Amino acid sequence: MVAGSSNDTYVSLEFTPNPNTLKYMVNRELVRRNANFTTAVEAQAKSPLAAKLFAVPGIVGVMIGRNFVTVSKSEDGDWDTVHQNTSKTIEQHLAANLPVLNEGVDQERDASADSEIERKIRQILDDEIRPAVAMDGGDIVFDSYEDGIVYLHLQGACAGCPGAQMTLKMGVENRLREAIPEVIEVVSV
Repeated sequence: MVAGSSNDTYVSLEFTPNPNTLKYMVNRELVRRNANFTTAVEAQAKSPLAAKLFAVPGIVGVMIGRNFVTVSKSEDGDWDTVHQNTSKTIEQHLAANLPVLNEGVDQERDASADSEIERKIRQILDDEIRPAVAMDGGDIVFDSYEDGIVYLHLQGACAGCPGAQMTLKMGVENRLREAIPEVIEVVSV
């Protein structure tokens, strides 16, 4: 916690189903749409907060959600080092009112070219699936739809999670197939 003003920043740790990912809840909105970073170079170009987190030894992935940050560590990363530095970095960055994303990083997407099936897929993902997955510190993002197959990106705690494939097949695929008869399969890309 950062004390001393009416805009105190609170950061609390939550564990995720992924043994290599931790989730940090924050008491304010950080972004409108989740932002996922898998390299320090990408983070440097788009997010001052993510760039700082990639400087923590052992961190190999950062996802910034509406009111949380997930960090993934390498197999040889030390959780004590990662946790202590991550929590402190987030608190200090937000307390200084520094930007989470660089100015001009577009977080909105143009949905005008989507087919009716793609719009239905996105609506189910946005309304039902993504909020549930965000509770575990992850995200599932629509990539494309082709010949009955829905291609999705797993991000944050979902990327590399031992239970991700079961969630994808038993949860997401079943829900989409139930609502949209044209959907045959869901695949992670």
